[in-house]
Amino acid sequence: MSPSARSVRVFSIYLLLLGGANLLAPNRVLLLFGMPPTQEVWLRVVGMLLLMLSYYFFRASGAEMRDFLRWTSHGRLAAPVCFTAFVLLGLAPPILILFGVVDAAGAVWTLACLRREGRDEMS
Repeated sequence: MSPSARSVRVFSIYLLLLGGANLLAPNRVLLLFGMPPTQEVWLRVVGMLLLMLSYYFFRASGAEMRDFLRWTSHGRLAAPVCFTAFVLLGLAPPILILFGVVDAAGAVWTLACLRREGRDEMS
């Protein structure tokens, strides 16, 4: 497995853990980050979506799908921008930015690997 694929594989495991936690025990996740518990279904829906993304990332990394690896980096770099905007607009607590930092760090790791592998096109 190439280093870029490995970086996405690691990120898929992060998504698997976060998605599973949100699906199975959403209030524990909220409490862990100092947010109030909820009875809304939306956090479980997000968990399901994270699990689906985890599957895509896992399979694409195993297949060495270079375009997909690059595209995930673009999307993951957008996360901290959006999460910071949510915080600045008063829509979310500052802890949300931490998730964006994890996304961005993973994206930078993948892009750096792609560059070293000679596959750094941003198309």
